[in-house]
Amino acid sequence: MQGEDAELTAAVRAAQEGDECAFRTVYRAVHPRLLGYVRTLVPEADVEDVASEAWLQIARDLHRFEGDADRFRGWTARIARNRALDHIRARGRRPATTSADDETELAVLPAGSDTVDEALESIGTGHTMALISRLPRDQAEAVVLRVVVGLDAKGAAKVLGKRPGAVRTAAHRGLRKLAELLDAEEGTSDGVPVVPRAGAARGVTEKTRRTLRET
Repeated sequence: MQGEDAELTAAVRAAQEGDECAFRTVYRAVHPRLLGYVRTLVPEADVEDVASEAWLQIARDLHRFEGDADRFRGWTARIARNRALDHIRARGRRPATTSADDETELAVLPAGSDTVDEALESIGTGHTMALISRLPRDQAEAVVLRVVVGLDAKGAAKVLGKRPGAVRTAAHRGLRKLAELLDAEEGTSDGVPVVPRAGAARGVTEKTRRTLRET
């Protein structure tokens, strides 16, 4: 373990010992990606409330957490998902579930301008999430957990309560479709061929292709 993961693991452990500066480091490292995930679960108007509820629980239960940076990202994502579903149920919009391998009926909406540019290079966050919102819901959530939050298939499966194979399939299909959408946008604008923006869709497409190979 090295780099960003080592720093996050060390910060989490320090925060568990009561180091407030370390907790701020943890928050800065995790919050943008977590916020991007919450945006795939609830309408935009509810995002900040749900994220705040998640962080209250994260802070309260932090002393119980055990594991490294990867486990921490998965743990916080599960908390955020549970708070989002509670939020939906409290408003009488409980998502319908058809089977253990079907995704709940969650709203996938475009994000704001400050969440996942770190995960998908060169294209504005809102634009990228708008493209993700065009994917089937199970694929969209799997893609965000894999690419934005940074979980592997096993970690994403724990968050979603699914089998890793089901998450791999959803992420693979979603990333392939996202790559197709990005390739199409790179070549046309309202049906008219355009010159690609330097490093824009190309960078994202290469990122999704790399992730596809690792799925």
